[in-house]
Amino acid sequence: MSKVLLVEDDLVTCDMVRDWLEHELYTVEEAHTGEEALDLMKLYQYDIVVLDWGLPGKSGVEILSRFRADGGTTPVLILTGKRSVGEKEEGLDAGADDYLTKPFDMRELSARLRALLRRSHSPRASVLAVRNITLDPATCQVTRDGEELKLLPTEYALLEFFMRHPDRVFSTDDILNHVWKSDSEATATAVRTYITRLRKKLDVEEKASIIKTVHGIGYKLESRDD
Repeated sequence: MSKVLLVEDDLVTCDMVRDWLEHELYTVEEAHTGEEALDLMKLYQYDIVVLDWGLPGKSGVEILSRFRADGGTTPVLILTGKRSVGEKEEGLDAGADDYLTKPFDMRELSARLRALLRRSHSPRASVLAVRNITLDPATCQVTRDGEELKLLPTEYALLEFFMRHPDRVFSTDDILNHVWKSDSEATATAVRTYITRLRKKLDVEEKASIIKTVHGIGYKLESRDD
């Protein structure tokens, strides 16, 4: 699933949102101050940022303005208790892509994140399909030839990453950066292990694997069955 940076100083809210998003199979990383969030956004790649307005020190809007001024393009959804049109206008003018007022229903948060991801610079189909494999991000269901596959969360995240970029070769470092948490101690061995597991679940006997090893470079998901 997509990699989310959650920036929230209220630990209770942070825990609730993180648990919900992880249940939805997002990979979630946390920051509790704006400066910490900026450092993470400079160092690592995220598919989306969920940013609280009322952070200690510099507000979420100030942090967002700095991020956009530095060329940051990651979609950002702001969480806030502010309700006036003027305040919403301020957040959107600072570079927010969407705005969710507290308290909110977690299902609405999920729906808004899905909408932002569909609109982001990497086109995202509602259901992904490569050869005989389909993956529905809304339900997290994966099928092969119409039969549902049971995948572990990391297997699912790895497959979705490949299916969003078919035929593109990714190095082990690329895969670790996009699929695993930034502070993970996972290594190239973990990548190889999960690719082996995926192959066992995806591949058809006596046919070449859908996930090809490009020796000396990395791996790719092949969209054509040659």
